[in-house]
Amino acid sequence: MPGAVEEFPWGESAAKVSKKVFVFLGMADGSYPMGMTVKLTDPEAHAHALSFPGVEPAGYGLGKAGWVRIALAEKGAPAAELLCDWVEESYRAIAPKKQVAELDAR
Repeated sequence: MPGAVEEFPWGESAAKVSKKVFVFLGMADGSYPMGMTVKLTDPEAHAHALSFPGVEPAGYGLGKAGWVRIALAEKGAPAAELLCDWVEESYRAIAPKKQVAELDAR
């Protein structure tokens, strides 16, 4: 994604654009179950995500803003293609318009 970088706030791997997180990728030390957290602002995508086992509103009050935590080790977890779509949606919700336009131009 244009301008994306990986950083480790709070010891957790996170992808950021313009210093803002668009996907949390979890702890590398295995202290938490494998998963990811994305922001889904589209109501249909958000509801669809919550229909999967192991998917729940994100903690720390982030769930109120559309963030969902996706447990990847759950039986029936979303397919990789859908996860990629959700990461892109989260990026689009967070990234500046200029970088979204750059993504669209690719």
